[in-house]
Amino acid sequence: MLIVSIIIIICILLIFRPSLSSFINKSNLSITKLFWSSCVMLFIYLMIIQPKTVYEGATVGLQAWWNIVFPSLLPFFIASELLMSLGIVSFMGVLLEPIMRPLFNVPGCGSFVMVVGFSSGCPIGSMITAKLRRNNMCTRVEAERLMSFTNNSSPLFMLVAVSVGMFGNPKLGGLIVGAHYLANLTLGLMLRFYRPKDGERIASQSSPHNVIKRSFAELSRYHRNEKRPIGQIIGDAVTNSINTLLKIGGFMILFAVIIRLLTEMGFIDLLAQLFSAALFFLGFEQDVYKSIASGIFEITLGTKLASETNAPLLQQLLATAMMLGWSGLSIHAQVASLIADTDIRIYPYIFTRLAHSTLGALYTYLFWTWSNPMEKGWLDVPTLSSADNVVISAWAVTGQCFKIFLIILLLFILLGFLNQLFNSAIKLVKGN
Repeated sequence: MLIVSIIIIICILLIFRPSLSSFINKSNLSITKLFWSSCVMLFIYLMIIQPKTVYEGATVGLQAWWNIVFPSLLPFFIASELLMSLGIVSFMGVLLEPIMRPLFNVPGCGSFVMVVGFSSGCPIGSMITAKLRRNNMCTRVEAERLMSFTNNSSPLFMLVAVSVGMFGNPKLGGLIVGAHYLANLTLGLMLRFYRPKDGERIASQSSPHNVIKRSFAELSRYHRNEKRPIGQIIGDAVTNSINTLLKIGGFMILFAVIIRLLTEMGFIDLLAQLFSAALFFLGFEQDVYKSIASGIFEITLGTKLASETNAPLLQQLLATAMMLGWSGLSIHAQVASLIADTDIRIYPYIFTRLAHSTLGALYTYLFWTWSNPMEKGWLDVPTLSSADNVVISAWAVTGQCFKIFLIILLLFILLGFLNQLFNSAIKLVKGN
C-alpha cells in the first residue's frame, strides 16, 4: 500500500511538473531542497507506521557503533590529532614531497593521510584531508585527489570480519585485501591527471637542498609556532575525536534504520531486480544481486548477505569486492559531513568509488584466475578460527590496526630517508 501511495505521488508530481516548476521559480524555492524535504517527511511517516522496525534498526546501528566502531577508531582519531598538532605531518610533508608529488600529484603531507587511511579504514582519511585543507596545506583539487584514494575499508575488517567471520576462511583474506588496496593505488596513480591545470597554488615543499635537514627544520618551526601546552593539545585531540565519532555514530544509526525500513517496504528486492536486469552479463545468482542492493547502503550487511548465498564462491567474492570498493551510502554521508565546512567537492569521491568497485572486482577475478587462494593463503591472518565462533575483541582488533599503522608510518619515513640518500649518492657520482 505504501509503495502504491509513493507511485501515485510521483505520478501527480510528473503531471503537474510545469505548474510546479513555475511556482518554484516564482517562489525562489530550490528543487533539490524540496526533494530532500519530501524525503524527510516520508521518513517521518515511515517511522510513525513502523515503530518496531525503527527501534530494531536503531538498536543494531547503536550496538555496531558502540561495540566496534567507537573503541576501534577512537585511538586512531586521537593519535592522528596528536601527530598533526605535534608537527609530524609537516615533517612528513617535507620529507616525502619528492615521492608523493611525482606518483600521486599530491603534497608530501598526503603520505600521512595514506598511512592512516590504509591502516584504519573509512572515514578517517577524509577527516584528515579536510583538516589539511583547512590548514591550507593542500589545494582543493589536491584534497579531492587525496580523499578519493585514501578512504579504504579497514584491513582488519577485511581480514577478520569478512574473510574469517563471514566466509569462515582466513585464506581468502589476502585476496580480498590485495584486490581492494591495489585498486585504490591504481586510482591514486590515475588521479594525478585529474584537473592537472590547478589554478590554485600552494608553495611547494620540494627543493634541491637536503630534504632531511629541511624536514627537521620544518618540525622545529612548527613547534615554535605551537603555543598550546601539551595538556591542552591532548584535551583538544580527545574532544575533537569524540565529537567526530558522535557524528559518525549518528549516521550509522540513521542508515541502519533506513535499511530496515527499505527492506520492509520491499525496496531492496526491487533494487535487486533492477541490478539483475542491468548486470545480467555478469551471470550472478539472484541472491547475489540482493546482497549488492543491500551493500549500496551499508557494506557490512551487504558482504554478510553475499557470503551466505548459495552462489559459487567466485561470485560471492566479486560481489564483496564491488561492495567494499563502493563503501556504501552510509560512509558517503559520513565523508560528506566531515568535509562540509571546506570547499572540497564530494562528486570526485563518489565517481572514484564506482571506479574502485569495478577495479576491485576485476583484480579479484584476475587473482582468482592466476592463483587459486584456496590451496594456500596469501597472508597468515592472526585471527580466531570459525570454530571459536569468531568472537573477536574490538580492543584486540585495535591493537592489530595500530601495529599496521606504525609499520606503514615507519616504512613511509624510512622511504623518505632512503630517497634522500639515493639522490645524494647520484649527485656524488655525477660530481665525480
